[in-house]
Amino acid sequence: MERNGLPRAVVPSAFDTEARWYDRLVAANPGYHEHLRLSARRLGLPSDAGGLRLLDAGCGTGASTAALLSVAPGARITAFDASAEMLARARAKVWPAGVEFLHTPVEELAGVRGPFDAIISAYLLRNLADPTAGLRRLRTLLRPGGRIAVHEYSVRDSRRARWIWNAVCAGVIIPLGKVTTGDATLYRHLRRSVLEFDGLGSLTQRLHDAGFTDVRTGSVHGWQKGIVHTVLGTNPPETS
Repeated sequence: MERNGLPRAVVPSAFDTEARWYDRLVAANPGYHEHLRLSARRLGLPSDAGGLRLLDAGCGTGASTAALLSVAPGARITAFDASAEMLARARAKVWPAGVEFLHTPVEELAGVRGPFDAIISAYLLRNLADPTAGLRRLRTLLRPGGRIAVHEYSVRDSRRARWIWNAVCAGVIIPLGKVTTGDATLYRHLRRSVLEFDGLGSLTQRLHDAGFTDVRTGSVHGWQKGIVHTVLGTNPPETS
């Protein structure tokens, strides 16, 4: 099915193809790394992160992993992704001993063992065939009371956000991707997948449907205000 531009089964291989260019392209996006750090800060992790176990779901080349480290430098972090080449780029960077990378899609979670104290999931749900099922799987890995930060594009509920997103894609993202990599397929997919994904109301409802409570949202600053959001949810504490 090509609801989001590319058939979802081939999205990891598309990222494999473009992995060597990925860090260069996101570096051209003002605020990209700071926005990930903002979502990580919104998890409200304690300043003394020693002993914490954190999960980076859909880590790509490790930008979201670095964001977790920026707020919890003493934590043990497990990061996974479905793209082998993106993971290879992540593993090639310098990381503390407590960081591990696993090659697995969220549908399988091979080798991923909870419970974790918190999860960040950046730009993952939009590329899943069943985002709610993916959220349910991730919730099973959280300790009771643990939090998830979903860092994702959501423009459907805002005409202004859709207009800005279309303009930036047509004028910057797709041409830059084409010039840099020689192929704009993945960047056209990015544009369509964002336009067709949940509005913020539907995305927050997904977290509720997946069993999360205390669901809250926050946007980012800069040109992506109202386009990129953090959606926070809590795995309910166990009741006696």
